[in-house]
Amino acid sequence: MELKTISANKNTVNKTWLLVDAKDEVLGRLASKVAKIIRGKYKTNFTPHVDCGDNVVLINAEKIQLTGNKWEDKKYLKHTGYPGGQYALSPNQLLEKDPTRIVTNAVKGMLPKNKLGRKILKNLHVFCGNDHNKEAQKPKLIDLKNF
Repeated sequence: MELKTISANKNTVNKTWLLVDAKDEVLGRLASKVAKIIRGKYKTNFTPHVDCGDNVVLINAEKIQLTGNKWEDKKYLKHTGYPGGQYALSPNQLLEKDPTRIVTNAVKGMLPKNKLGRKILKNLHVFCGNDHNKEAQKPKLIDLKNF
């Protein structure tokens, strides 16, 4: 009897579409679970160098929660590329400007910092409110508390 390790590749990966509701979820806990899903780490055929995760549609991004004083104390830094062009936004300011960026930045920080991580991030689709444009893919609603 010969045992072989099965390694997934882009032709053998079975990707599904999942729907996650971010209403009243803590940002870090939500981001770590979503990053695990889009990376595919919960699958039995997980392969580190292959995009074998699922596609995630995340709704209600504007209704996330932060613990402690993070709404005022946390800073998101950006730079324009010009000298003296660094500026910071608090989560309150970023929530008013673009609520989807808070969740996207949190998930992006939990993925590998390479070409594969950038490719995997494209499997995340974040929306404000209950409406999204991915109805044709028929995403299945999952509860992250029981996942």
